[in-house]
Amino acid sequence: MEKLYAYHDGYLSMVPMDYVRGIIDEIDWSARLIIIKGPKGVGKSTLMQQYIRKNYSPDDRHVLYCSADTSYFSNNTLVEVADRFVKLGGKHLFIDEVHKYENWSHEIKEIYDLHRDLRIVLSGSSLIRLNDGSGDLSRRMVEYSMPGLSFREFLWFEAGVKLPKISLDNLLTSPNDFCMEVKSKCHPLEYFPSYLKGGYYPFYFENRKTYPFQVENVVNYIINTELTVHRRLEVGNTRKIKALLQVMSQMVPYEVDIRKLSATTSLQRLTVLNYLHYLEEANLIVRLFSDLSTITDLQKPDKVLIDNPNLLYVLSDVNPHIGTIRESFFCNQLSSSGHMVEYGGVKSGDFKIDKSVVVEVGGEEKGFGQVKNEPNGYVAADGIETALFKKIPLWAFGCLY
Repeated sequence: MEKLYAYHDGYLSMVPMDYVRGIIDEIDWSARLIIIKGPKGVGKSTLMQQYIRKNYSPDDRHVLYCSADTSYFSNNTLVEVADRFVKLGGKHLFIDEVHKYENWSHEIKEIYDLHRDLRIVLSGSSLIRLNDGSGDLSRRMVEYSMPGLSFREFLWFEAGVKLPKISLDNLLTSPNDFCMEVKSKCHPLEYFPSYLKGGYYPFYFENRKTYPFQVENVVNYIINTELTVHRRLEVGNTRKIKALLQVMSQMVPYEVDIRKLSATTSLQRLTVLNYLHYLEEANLIVRLFSDLSTITDLQKPDKVLIDNPNLLYVLSDVNPHIGTIRESFFCNQLSSSGHMVEYGGVKSGDFKIDKSVVVEVGGEEKGFGQVKNEPNGYVAADGIETALFKKIPLWAFGCLY
């Protein structure tokens, strides 16, 4: 255990505390078993370490942070570590990168059942499933999903500008009040283009020059390692998955043509549909349907978007289409803040939100033609700083979380 405590001390001594993301206050840390899921690079490890720094003294041995990705666990099991930790008075066990430990769910279930006074916090890939095999944790575990930085959070990192989080209802009801409040602190359009190109993943602030290469490494890791392990993706098809992503990154937003994607990548239609599902689970794309309540397995999506604009710039060999960038940003920020996002349809706005709000996304000249017959129709317009009636700045939708 001394080796684990030494690792624990080393991790915590280096974690930055000048910025702590708001999700830390949304998690019920008192629950017996928690998992924080999310794509590689969004800051799960940092969040866990920051919680410990904020709530425990440096020499408190009632808490332990460890990573399942270290060599220590090649000779020691999670069950053995938890047992020794509890016998030494341990109360709160944090296990990072748990998906990299073989048969993790079975052992976590055993720990949960054996040590009823132990609180366990895990972090893991977006792709892990809680109801797989003998270690079904779905009824025992509280699950949280961690996205990348919102535009609001980016402004805090980039310019030290602290903006209030706003609910979608309040933004739609009083958009100009919010825009004027933001305008009193900064000019958001000064920073918005930078966020679209780089800033969704927090490691942007560690080294901006190498950021695109780091994002590409994240994509490669997800495809080459996580998808092959957790979704049994054939290794020989990893290049085709990357080709599929590249094709989608260069598309102008339109209804999905599965036949074209199949022909371009030399993959069967059902294989393409399967891979689209996996890529969405991995937070690399978003599949949009006109009615989520009626979709079936392997149903063709009505539209597909790359998960966030930063990925667009990295995956595409050419400058991505501005319409694709805007729609990717809007969809990402709405879904990351917990809203249901559906395809709006050809004759209506681009997106349907929570079954009741329709939003058309475009540039500053975008009119209300597409949503004129929608009682709850709005325009999210890029390039404007303040709102005009139901025409709301696109950037403002980046302040929902």
